[in-house]
Amino acid sequence: MTPLFRNARYVAWLVSDTSRGLAEALFAFAVPLIALVVTDDPAQAGVIAATGAAVRLVLTLAGGVLADRRPRVPLMIAGAVIGCALAGAFTLLATADALTFAVLLAIDALLAARTGLFDVAGESALKQVVAPEAMGRAQAANQARDAALQLAGGPLGGLLLAAGAGAVGAAMAACHAIAGASAWAISRLRPAAGAPGAAPRPRAASGAGPRSAGREVVEGLAWIWARPDLRGVVVVTTIVNLGISAAVTTAIYALQQAGHSPAAIGWVGAGVGAAMLVGALGAGPVVHRLPTGLVAIAGLAALACGAAGVALVTTPWAVTAVLAAPALLLPAVNAGLSGYFVVATPDRLLGRANAAAQVFSRGAMPLAPLVAGLGLAWAGRGPTILVCAGICALAAALAVGTRALRILPAEPAWAEHARRADPVPAA
Repeated sequence: MTPLFRNARYVAWLVSDTSRGLAEALFAFAVPLIALVVTDDPAQAGVIAATGAAVRLVLTLAGGVLADRRPRVPLMIAGAVIGCALAGAFTLLATADALTFAVLLAIDALLAARTGLFDVAGESALKQVVAPEAMGRAQAANQARDAALQLAGGPLGGLLLAAGAGAVGAAMAACHAIAGASAWAISRLRPAAGAPGAAPRPRAASGAGPRSAGREVVEGLAWIWARPDLRGVVVVTTIVNLGISAAVTTAIYALQQAGHSPAAIGWVGAGVGAAMLVGALGAGPVVHRLPTGLVAIAGLAALACGAAGVALVTTPWAVTAVLAAPALLLPAVNAGLSGYFVVATPDRLLGRANAAAQVFSRGAMPLAPLVAGLGLAWAGRGPTILVCAGICALAAALAVGTRALRILPAEPAWAEHARRADPVPAA
């Protein structure tokens, strides 16, 4: 089998997806700060952020249907073209000093709509360029990329923002242009030996006429829920994301309330991101050699212990050290579970399955600041963080108690295991 990074189509996909991700990271960093400068009102800045998150969440389900109805690489190109246009408009408005609350709300909502409608296609297209037996290593590379973006997005966004909001928009436009050109290259490159060939044609709607998008969304959700292994992946990742996000948010809020500087608090996120990057570099061999179920249980247990440990320390450096230790295992957990999910889901359902998983995972994320804020006000730092650790422990206990998740094999056996686990094999 061709090594992963000798697969030119995968490299083109990775460049495209990374460029798109960098554009989103820059905008996510810059918009709250720009909104605060423009409006001088945290409430209005919060409305902009909340509106964008809501639009993205709702349209992700529609994006999943679109990704299953249409060829995915052209959708990646279309999303990049729209991203270029929106980033260009933002640049012109910023240069003309025409940014207002209404303008920022509209731009943020439109970019969120672009993300929801088109990014699922890019994530689902990975199955068309990477062989099943290399999917875990591809997901591990994605984890390393995501950690690098987490580390670089803030500092790079800060440098660009110092030059003006227009510089952020110009950089976003350049990123989307690179994403579109790289996506176009995917369809022009020859598949590597052992990798999938050209994307299959969109499936035809069954029955007398085309089905509604709502019915197709329900079909995707029902299929996932009928699979104990995939249902377990979605439920466990949703719960642990809520638990660890709430624990980190509580710790950050408490540090701010204790009078620590923003720079010192910023090192918490940077330290965790650095640990995830280190862990991602070794995640490929881990998912290839060790059973995914075992890796998931170990990683989830470590996260629960790490979250509980945060309750015992109060300085930024100590919080960073306690969280960084379990963060080393998180990329292997994510790569294993997400890689198996992609391999086990038939191509005709992958867009909707990816969208459903994102909605479940991201749908729980807004609860994290709510848990942190209310917990600090009502119970205090220690008890709130211990509740968050309990949520992480629940995810680990579910992984142990769900046999279909517990027995997931290592990467080379994913395809055969998924075939045997499917009660109703796809046609």
